[in-house]
Amino acid sequence: MSAEPLAPATGDSPDDASDKEPHSPAEAESGGSGSGSGGSVWAGLRPLVLRLHFYAGVLAAPFLLVAAVTGLLYAGSFQAEKLVYAHELRVPVGDRELPISQQVAAARKAHPEGEISAVRPSPEDGATTRVLLSGVKGVDPDHTLAVFVDPYTGKVRGALEQYGSTGALPLRTWIDEFHRDLHLGQTGRLYSELAASWLWVIALGGVVLWLSRRRKKRALRAVALPDRTATGRRRTMSFHGAVGLWVALGLLFLSATGLTWSTYAGANVEDLRAALGQTTPTVSATVGGGEHAGHHMGSGSMPGMDMGGTDEAAGHTADVGLDTVLTAARAKDLDNPVEIVPPAEPGSGYVVSQIQRSWPEKQDSVAIDPATGEVTDVQRFADYPVLAKLSRWGIDLHTGNLFGLVNQIALAALALALILLIVWGYRMWWQRGRASAFGRPIPRGAWRRVPLYALLPLTAAIAVIGYYLPLLGIPLAAFLAVDIVAGQIARRRGATPAA
Repeated sequence: MSAEPLAPATGDSPDDASDKEPHSPAEAESGGSGSGSGGSVWAGLRPLVLRLHFYAGVLAAPFLLVAAVTGLLYAGSFQAEKLVYAHELRVPVGDRELPISQQVAAARKAHPEGEISAVRPSPEDGATTRVLLSGVKGVDPDHTLAVFVDPYTGKVRGALEQYGSTGALPLRTWIDEFHRDLHLGQTGRLYSELAASWLWVIALGGVVLWLSRRRKKRALRAVALPDRTATGRRRTMSFHGAVGLWVALGLLFLSATGLTWSTYAGANVEDLRAALGQTTPTVSATVGGGEHAGHHMGSGSMPGMDMGGTDEAAGHTADVGLDTVLTAARAKDLDNPVEIVPPAEPGSGYVVSQIQRSWPEKQDSVAIDPATGEVTDVQRFADYPVLAKLSRWGIDLHTGNLFGLVNQIALAALALALILLIVWGYRMWWQRGRASAFGRPIPRGAWRRVPLYALLPLTAAIAVIGYYLPLLGIPLAAFLAVDIVAGQIARRRGATPAA
């Protein structure tokens, strides 16, 4: 993608004449060189797109660079996590797994603090069981303490802080939060939303500019591959444009999916999905039986955790226990990996959910009455609305979960490509100033060239998009305001008679 305005002819090659861009308001209004027929819409739009692409690239590039670097680190964090925490995650395969209730009892004996928020049975041979504890002193309130238990022996292998539905451990959690908010909390999330809001604008603008520049060169090679014979700025532009074209679709995807769970744009997306009846459904955990039908799992052992029995004298109603709950979920075809969440309050039941984020996704869930062990509600991923499925797949693809290692390598390649595009973009800007200073920006006045019948719907579309993507709309409005003021100042100075 051509991420900066092209330089005036610098003597790099005779073809530089075809790469010129307008360098004055008069040229911008007349279409500049290579703008095609004066009456065409594109002849008027091109200087405007170029100006927007330049400023968006220059101003958003620092945020995009941080997002790309941290995204590159995150893509590698999955494999690093397996190496760093191998002792907690893996055990020698035994002959037979202990009942899940005994595994949880072993975890609670070693770590009686906090409350049990969930249990994740060993998902495969050689993997540990995780018992998740909330409300543990010293653990972030948004995180849990994961106690790792050998499913064959009941031995506790260790305990680590865990975050999110994918079970991120400290290393991946730190990188994930660095990528998402720079460890600055809610305020820091503005940086990533701004980057995602502008990435698609820069990518689309770059593709359009690159293809329009190369339209006279019909050969596919001239568009899709860098020109290794070029020198100077034209060589940089060639690599920038060709690589940008190859990764544009991936960048658009990262932008779109990143916005779906951002702070402001994400809220607008959720509102739109709700209005369309496309929200993600959840299983109903409500069960009958009155106020004693369920009970919250406190700092002691869960009822039924030992062998599935209860203590009526202690004031608890019958609880079938984890083993029966897991068996009931298996009978509804909820195979591994699953997570068991205990009743959250009186009148609620156990919720057992599949938590596989890799393809094919496993997202089915059931609610189970703790008193009877009967399944009271079932939610199948196959029954999700279309947009709910697309959102789930998109997020898991964005985070490197959907296709495992291949997915993570692709994300790393996209992040590396974006880093190179940014570096090449700034380098072209420098080379435009003949390698002694940054080149001049594209001049004002390009919008006057756009036909009114194209300008009006374009303005309306930008207003609507800016409303739903506020970190695109607000900076764009601020830039326009500053640009107008700067233009007025420049005109007044130009109108002042020389002394």
